[in-house]
Amino acid sequence: MTSFLIVGIAAFLAAGLTLYSGFGLGTMMLPVFALFFPPEVAVVATAMVHGANNVFKVSLLGRHADQEVVLKFGLPAIAAAVLGALALGWLAQSDSSVTLVVGDKAVIEITPVKLIIGFAMMGFALFELLPRFRSLEFDRRYLPLGGMLSGFFGGFSGHQGALRSAFLAKAGLSTERFVSSNAVIGFLVDLTRLSVYVALFTVAGGHLSDFSGWSLVMTGAISAFCGVMLGKKFLHKVRISSIQTLVGILLFGVGLALVSGVL
Repeated sequence: MTSFLIVGIAAFLAAGLTLYSGFGLGTMMLPVFALFFPPEVAVVATAMVHGANNVFKVSLLGRHADQEVVLKFGLPAIAAAVLGALALGWLAQSDSSVTLVVGDKAVIEITPVKLIIGFAMMGFALFELLPRFRSLEFDRRYLPLGGMLSGFFGGFSGHQGALRSAFLAKAGLSTERFVSSNAVIGFLVDLTRLSVYVALFTVAGGHLSDFSGWSLVMTGAISAFCGVMLGKKFLHKVRISSIQTLVGILLFGVGLALVSGVL
């Protein structure tokens, strides 16, 4: 029962937050699921809840998405997500990492991908938090580059939303279009990476029936739906400047946690 409460509360709070920021659900749910499952099972569970939540958000808000942004950002993201997922499958066999040891005990363990993603997030955060850069907007011709970066890391580690939000928050979108476009692109990347994960899992001789976390996944998905519904009630009251501040704070916080080995 404790596991269901922890997963449910975490998914509810994270989903309400990610409706505005465009990221946060996967970042929060992965360590939560890792409390109850082995790491590889936690990744599968997180991806399922994240994907289900994006389907729900698209059903509610997808009609407001900016088509130009979805195409210019989403198509490169889909292609890069395939490459990222394949790279993850290849590197899954490697146990390379940097470990800080004090005495005879390992204190933290940091993988190269965490360092890369963490520093990227912290760099993007400066554009959201520093007044000198906050008024800047990325020209839409850079959207394909943002899509490739976000999609690759989405397929590789699941950290797609933070990089995506950093680009879209500067694309000159209204709050409604920002949230809607974010949801549609996130859904497309989730669908792509889940398909590749399942294919790699099947090729490796696994079966979906071997997955033992369906009940917790359903709990997380339903709780996330409730969080989105609550967040949607306040969507019209949120300004894009508030979203930029939220994105910046979360980008820097998550990035710092990754490079320091907390996540």
